[in-house]
Order: sequence, then C-alpha cells, then structure tokens
Amino acid sequence: MKQQPSRAHAPFLSRRELLGYSTLVLNLGLQELAWGASVLAVRIWPANEYTRVTIESDVPLKSQPLLISDPPRIAIDIDGTDLNPALKELVSQVKSDDPFISGVRVGQHGPGVVRMVFDLRQMVRPQLFNLAPVLATRMDQVRYNHRLVMDLYPSKAIDPLEELIAQHTQPNKDLSRGASKAPSSLATHQSAHESKPKAPDDVLSVWIEEQSKKLTLRPAPQAPIAPMVPITPIASKPSTPTAISAAEESQVPKDKPVGASADQGTAGLVDRWIVVAIDPGHGGEDPGAIGKQGTKEKDVVLQIALKLKSLINSTVIKARQGDFSMRAFLTRDADYFVPLQDRVKKAQRVQADLFVSLHADAYITPDAKGASVFALSQSGASSAAAQWMANQENKADLVGGINLTNKDIVVQKTLLDMSTDAQINFSLKLGSEFLGQMKKVGTLHKARVEQAGFAVLKAPDIPSLLVETAFISNPQEEALLVTQSFQANMASAIHAAIVKHFTQNPPIIRTRTL
Repeated sequence: MKQQPSRAHAPFLSRRELLGYSTLVLNLGLQELAWGASVLAVRIWPANEYTRVTIESDVPLKSQPLLISDPPRIAIDIDGTDLNPALKELVSQVKSDDPFISGVRVGQHGPGVVRMVFDLRQMVRPQLFNLAPVLATRMDQVRYNHRLVMDLYPSKAIDPLEELIAQHTQPNKDLSRGASKAPSSLATHQSAHESKPKAPDDVLSVWIEEQSKKLTLRPAPQAPIAPMVPITPIASKPSTPTAISAAEESQVPKDKPVGASADQGTAGLVDRWIVVAIDPGHGGEDPGAIGKQGTKEKDVVLQIALKLKSLINSTVIKARQGDFSMRAFLTRDADYFVPLQDRVKKAQRVQADLFVSLHADAYITPDAKGASVFALSQSGASSAAAQWMANQENKADLVGGINLTNKDIVVQKTLLDMSTDAQINFSLKLGSEFLGQMKKVGTLHKARVEQAGFAVLKAPDIPSLLVETAFISNPQEEALLVTQSFQANMASAIHAAIVKHFTQNPPIIRTRTL
C-alpha cells in the first residue's frame, strides 16, 4: 500500500512547487514574456524632415510592417498585445499639417495581435527599430521604457543646402541683398520656379544657373574675376582674408547691394553669404533638462534660436572687400529629434562659417545659475563641471533614439577624431566675444570659455560653440527662460557677438561647394 504524505508535509511541498514555478517565470527573458506586453504611451512627432511614431511599452514589442504603394500606406501588426486606451490615443495624435501621415486606424486584428494602418500623404522610406529603456540622464529627465520606433522619411531626402538656398533666393531677390524682411516659405519659392524650364523642386540647379551669371570677387592679389561655378569641396578654415589690390578694390561699389547680377552694372560685388548654423539642442523624444515648473529645455532653446535666426537674416556685414549678407540655418526648426552627428553633418553640408548650439543648463543643485560658453577640448575638460555637462549632453542620442544599424562607423570616427587645433583656438576667441555680450543680459556662470568633449562641436572645419543660456534647474532662471524678453535679449547678445567678430574678421571670399 502506497504511503500518503502527511498533512504536515503538504504546505512545505506546496511552497516548494510554488518556488519552482516562480523561478521558472523569473528565468524567462523579456522576449518570452512579450505575449503580456502592455502599451504605455504613443507619440507622433511630425516634421518636414521626417515624422517619428513612438510606441512605448513595458516589454519589447514584436512587429511585422507592410508597405503598400496604392494608395500609399503602412500596416503594422504588433504581436503579443491587445488594444488598450493608450493605443487608441494614436488616432487623435495625427496633426493636420503632418507632411507624411494623413490618418491612422487601430484595431484588434486577432487574438493578441493589434493592427495599425497609417495612411500616407506620399511614398516614404520607413525605418522600424526597437530602443532599450533609458534612465534619467539629467535632472528631472524623462525616463523611457521599451520603445518601438517608426521613422518615415521622404523618398527623396531633404538636402540642407537646397533648403537654405530655397529660403533666400528667387522670387524674393531682396533677401540675397541683405534686405530686412522675413524669408518666404519653401513652397513659395518652389512655385516661383515652376515657370522656369528646370523642375520645380530642383532648387540647386536653378541657383547654380543664376549664380553662373554673377561675378565673384576673390581676395587674391590681381586675381581675375571668374564666374561662380561648382568646385571641388574645400574646408572653410577660419583666417583673416588676404589683402586685395587697389585695382580690385576700385571695382567694389560701396553704394550697391550685394549679389546683383553682372547685367545690372554691379560687377565686382562680393557674392558670398556668411552662414551661421544654429543648433537648438534636443527635440522630439529628447526634452533635454526639465525645470521644476515643467519647462522643457528643447522648447525654450528653439524659441531663442528662431529669434536669433531672424536677427541674422536681416544683417549685412560691411567689410573692405564688400558687403556680406548673413544667413542662418537651423538644424531643426520644430519639435523633432536630430541625432548629434546629423547636426554636425547638416552644418558641414551648408558650409557654415560658424556653428552655435543652444542649450539651457541643469545641475544637481538648484542654486547653480548663470550663462556659460563651451568650446571643444581634445585633451580633457577644463573643469569637472564641464566634463559632467559634456557627458550629459552627449547622451542625447540615447534619449532621443537613433537607429544604430544605419550609422556609418567610418563617418562617426571621422567626425569625432578630425577636429583641429585651429578650429578650437578660433572657437575660444569667438567664445570670449559671446561672454562679453552675454554678461549684459544676466549673470555668467563662468567668466571664461570652458572646454570639454562635446560631440556636437566636433566638426573639423567649422568654428563651434555651445551656449548654455541659463540654468533651467534654477527656479529663478527657469522663470526667465520662458519670457519673451529674456529670449530676445539672449538672441540679441549672441547676434551682437557674431556681428562684431565677422566685422573684424571677414571670412575668405569663395564660391560655395555644391
């Protein structure tokens, strides 16, 4: 006869079995538990450059995308989850001005399968990838769980140089002459080109044709005046221009607008923009630092950047060689994320003469205050605080989220390792000009330019500065940052420093690489 276990042993055996089951559950990886995935939040970040869709969940999501061309749409099946209120929110997040998504449909396609269908305004190049959880990287930084990200890029990638040219060429010729008026929209410029034999979206070709009719003064002694044509790429290295001959100088009319055509009787004018790349830090999924009142760094620096852009676009630098119209290029002009190295590459594409990255500082204590200016360092930070700040800013890609499978390691290494001593020294000198003007606006955190290894400053051919406009972690300065007056005064101070510098140190006159 088989002996039955006593009642005294039953609880012990039950606990052991329970522990065994618990151990089995704990040993299962997150992927094995994905059948229990719960969507926590959904977000859509529309922009002309690309639109990002983010689905945040407690465990990684498994997805199956399908791109359909007629009519253009993308269907995505998410396995291991059920329709919930967070997913339903996706429908209401589509904005009427989204350049890529016209609408979204979400439904339960089957047991444990949610289907999302994105109706598209145009054919796109989609990228779908997963991001691991992100811990807070700065004071009050948003923390993300697992994210499924879909980026929708246009079939033809936007060229930063084409974008810059489109803002400042036909039909509004006054802009190229330094007139103080707001730039026309890209759509306006494209419609003006439709009457030309060139394709309406081929802004570069139209511009090249127009520039070939103009004459450009070069600073080499007795150098002949040659038509502007595309040339082999060259680095824009900061230096003082060489002297021009008396014969050349006599050809520069002092009372004529910049950039006029040769047939207008203005041969010999300087047809050269001073391009300033303005980089509003963070954006989209990356809010930057967040103040106690909920102010986001990405929002205030974008407002300062837009004000600075307006000032720069209405400025003409008077120099011995002629008049230089200034042009501003924003690495982002709306609330979307741009990877750090893409910001650098954009500035290089438009051959910027200066790169200014705008931020709002944060520290572990609320009493830190004042503005700071940083330049790149290749040999260690100038202080522990500068190193800490660089470490935080360099984590932006982790927070904002980049598709690592698309990153060119060779390009990364080139951007990070080729910065020159000349670029750094030039940046340090210009940074002192910034501090001299910014102290008129408010307190300085440091009276000298600090240095650290900021990834966004590592363009080898462009003088680059990072400006911390104030401490958003300081309650008093957070309150200042949201005011129009402080934003305008900070933009004016930076603008004044840039104007003073280029007035004293005009750039080399050269044609721009196309």
